Amino acid sequence: MRTGASRPPAAPVASLWQWGWHQVRAVLLCFVCMGTATHLHAEEMTEYQVKAAFLYNFAVFTEWPPGTASTLNLCLVGHDPFGTAMDELQGKSFGTYTLKVHRKKGLDSLGSCQIVFVASADIEHLPRVLGSVSGLPVLTIADTPGAIAQGVAINLRVARGHVQFDLNLPSLRRAGLGIGSGVLRLAVEVIR
Repeated sequence: MRTGASRPPAAPVASLWQWGWHQVRAVLLCFVCMGTATHLHAEEMTEYQVKAAFLYNFAVFTEWPPGTASTLNLCLVGHDPFGTAMDELQGKSFGTYTLKVHRKKGLDSLGSCQIVFVASADIEHLPRVLGSVSGLPVLTIADTPGAIAQGVAINLRVARGHVQFDLNLPSLRRAGLGIGSGVLRLAVEVIR
């Protein structure tokens, strides 16, 4: 939590009853993955297992435009630091969507992806990646210092043993995407 930040008021109970069970479950999962599970312990989860959980939650809490296909293609560009952690997201469903993981060695056909992750080992390709999905409803994510300033929508980072993230709202808007307010409140840095 940011220092000096005040807590938002609690949601009225009546509004919680109006939510569907899947929304309540998704919020609880977000708090688990973004709260307690973000602290890295060698005997618990690896950095990239936690980051895979973040990717899943970003997919859940992204406001996808009308007409988005029911299969969301999550594409890893170049080097795959996730290993089997990403395989656990294959076929995972939420709401009306199902994730399908693709490992892309090149930059071809990124327009068929709804989520694109660029690892730090391939960050030199970021300008070409961003150019190839410009104007498309694609959530771009990286885990490299400075990537948020280069135009990715979300950048993951590790600080004091915790996985954290930054948001670039103009990049989200250009892609025609929104993000849940709970995710916005959890971001460390937000470019408005």
